[in-house]
Amino acid sequence: MPRAIIAIILLGFALGAPARAAEDSKPYDGQLLRLAELLGAVHYLREICGAGDGSLWRDKMEALVEAEGTSALRRAKLVQSFNKGYRSYRRTYQTCTKSAETAVSRFLAEGADIAEAVSAGGS
Repeated sequence: MPRAIIAIILLGFALGAPARAAEDSKPYDGQLLRLAELLGAVHYLREICGAGDGSLWRDKMEALVEAEGTSALRRAKLVQSFNKGYRSYRRTYQTCTKSAETAVSRFLAEGADIAEAVSAGGS
């Protein structure tokens, strides 16, 4: 009899785990992950272009994680996206070029659009 109870409890945990993960996801998660990736790219590119921002873009990322990182998994996904953006552009650009500056402008515009859409409740 105790084995049957343990099996039921374990089954309950197994069935509840996906539900808890789904509860933690938001309809705008894809946009947040893209925003985090853009922040990472902008952080790197503005640094090599001598913008003198210091930790501005990393600080914005920390604020995003603080606001939206409601679980360890969400925080990890956001940080992973930031690092992906940073590392991707670190591999591509070692110096500031016109192309890098153009990318920054485009990323800032896209990031602003995403932030506006998410804050307005859009998807």
